[in-house]
Amino acid sequence: MNNTLRNTTLGIQHLLAMYAGAVMIPLIVGGSLGLPPDQLTYLVAIDILMCGIATILQVMSNRFFGIGLPVVLGCTFTAVGPMIGIGQQYGISSIYGAIIVSGIIVVLISGFFGQLVKFFPPVVTGSVVTIIGITLIPVAINNMAGGQGESDFGSASNVTLAFVTLLFIVLLYRFSTGFIKSISILLGLVAGTILAIFMGKVDFMAVKEADFFHMVYPFYFGTPTFDWSPIITMTLVALVSLVESTGVYFALGDIVDKKITKKDLSKGYRAEGIAVLLGGIFNSFPYTTFSQNVGLLQMSGVKSKNVIYITGGMLIALGFIPKIAAITTIIPSSVLGGAMLAMFGMVVAQGIKMLSKIVADSQDNSMIIACSIGMGLGVSVVPDLFVSLPAGIQILTSNGIVAGSMTAIILNILFNMLPSKKVNKVN
Repeated sequence: MNNTLRNTTLGIQHLLAMYAGAVMIPLIVGGSLGLPPDQLTYLVAIDILMCGIATILQVMSNRFFGIGLPVVLGCTFTAVGPMIGIGQQYGISSIYGAIIVSGIIVVLISGFFGQLVKFFPPVVTGSVVTIIGITLIPVAINNMAGGQGESDFGSASNVTLAFVTLLFIVLLYRFSTGFIKSISILLGLVAGTILAIFMGKVDFMAVKEADFFHMVYPFYFGTPTFDWSPIITMTLVALVSLVESTGVYFALGDIVDKKITKKDLSKGYRAEGIAVLLGGIFNSFPYTTFSQNVGLLQMSGVKSKNVIYITGGMLIALGFIPKIAAITTIIPSSVLGGAMLAMFGMVVAQGIKMLSKIVADSQDNSMIIACSIGMGLGVSVVPDLFVSLPAGIQILTSNGIVAGSMTAIILNILFNMLPSKKVNKVN
């Protein structure tokens, strides 16, 4: 098999790994705001297209922007609640005005934010990556059961499909080598979907009704408006996304054996800011790194940026061709869930690998890890813990990844960076 076909196949695997998460957010936000079907279709399509543009901006690396790592970008789940709230109170035009300003702010502060690398040693980044993986597991489990809120949630057929898909992936990963092993997730999804067709659980109506081609336009939903409260809220969301992305950058750096410098971080943050700005202009979403693709990268063992360039190109193409994009929507949630469990588990494994290098060096590091992972998992399970706090602060406390990350950063300062502890500092 030639290299181009191999890379294309791996690119499709990355696309499928993030596709469900990418389309879920516009469906949730658009549905909550009462968008009609044609506008909802546009919102999904433009989101997919902008995922591709944001990904390419980040993978490419020049003097000004781009982390230069094999990373895939998608809309941040942190933005869902705030966007719905802003849209319901101020209107959809205010959402995009706030996103535009927040993107500009991220670009402006990217150089300064990159100087904060000292606050993200392995004990912090390893904790963050582990938290990301742990908090994603429930998403996989819900999909394995058929999707939360579905009438057949937890049915025997859904559970069977999920575990057959997972077993197929595990057996391929165990008993195959080379290229077949590297595309085990993709083959698992195909096998699971074929089985689902015979079980009568695949609906082709979405493909039949989708258009073959459409154009995209800036300010599709109207001229953006600018209100202070939404701007502050979306800027906080953007900063939170930078914290999440930092952990992913270091995880990818560890996987591809690249040392992440302050300059690299600044370029990565700047690319993310540009992606957020473009998201506002084209009325889509703010974008950040997709951690599920880190697990896929670790599982496949293929670390080439060319694969991610192909993924980005395909996402852009799908944004213009809804008919083709709709094909991926026929994969049942339970099949996706089986594959997600393996991928998200690999994210946890990567975090544990990072932590294993430093946990034995200091009891202080053990306490940092214990509290940060405990907080991240706890808030994910009980998100209403901080419900009495102001809405702006809840952006930082109601998300398990963010709450756990902030705990790790603060405890690292307390244990490893204060003057009285410098003699015990673990590098």
